[in-house]
Amino acid sequence: MSARPAAPAEPAASPAPAAGGTGRSDRARAEQRLGWLLAGPAFVIMLLVTAYPIAQAFWYSLFDYRLTDPASREFVGLNNYLVILSDEIWWTSFGVTTLITVVTVAVELVLGFALALVMLNAFSKIRPVLRAAILIPYAVITVVSAFAWQFAFSQDSGFVNSWFDWVPGIGENTDWFGSWGLSLVVICLAEIWKTTPFISLLLLAGLAQVPDVLQEAARVDGASWWQRMWRVTLPNMKAAVMVALLFRTLDAFRVFDSVFVMTGGSNGTETVSFLAYRQTISRVEIGLGSAVSVLLFLSVVLICVLFIKGFKVDLSQARGEK
Repeated sequence: MSARPAAPAEPAASPAPAAGGTGRSDRARAEQRLGWLLAGPAFVIMLLVTAYPIAQAFWYSLFDYRLTDPASREFVGLNNYLVILSDEIWWTSFGVTTLITVVTVAVELVLGFALALVMLNAFSKIRPVLRAAILIPYAVITVVSAFAWQFAFSQDSGFVNSWFDWVPGIGENTDWFGSWGLSLVVICLAEIWKTTPFISLLLLAGLAQVPDVLQEAARVDGASWWQRMWRVTLPNMKAAVMVALLFRTLDAFRVFDSVFVMTGGSNGTETVSFLAYRQTISRVEIGLGSAVSVLLFLSVVLICVLFIKGFKVDLSQARGEK
């Protein structure tokens, strides 16, 4: 009697999908729950603190409301927004703000990355001292920093003209705050000096997360320093770069202190934040000032959305999950 042929082996069962059909791992869900438990109370408090001023600003922006004559307040709907968006002053301020933001963030990203590399590769004995020294500008109050830069570049009492008169275009009579271009140069330099350490610390955290085994494998394969930088280092610190650029861009877009101290918005250096201040405080136009503030808030939200969508950072991959 011949042996009965063996039954074909059953195919291996595919792994069961994660609960809820989301495809996320248990670790990701546990981290999300822990994150909400830790950040939830602070998030609720911040929402309560910030939601009311934002809602109040939006409500005031719907009125023709002058603080010196509160009794004549009149509901005008979205007319304040139409007045602002049709005014050349708004677009000039928006352009100046965008220019300052792009220039300062771009330069700070390059300088901050260079400082992060220096701090990462510095000797262990001098590394704490080096990090503390780099952080000194960021520890200075912004208004104090602005006054210091204004004093340095002052035509009467400053030392920049006398120290750098050997540079073409700089002389004893150079008026740094007498023209649009030179004023913006000083404002951008002050912002770059003040906030580059912030960028460098965020990028240093990203550099520390790049696995050494990848760097060593690329070095063994004969990759040059530039190839390792573009193919290994930067792709693995994409999340840190996005956070650094996002935080600094949001802060730079709301620049106010340097402009207020150095130029007072003259020479065409008025930014969106300064425009909101001038409408609300100087002219006591609460309705128009609130509308400018709301437009500034919407611009900041739009920047957040563009950065998050543009970088397309997978946070689960950044945590090392498959």
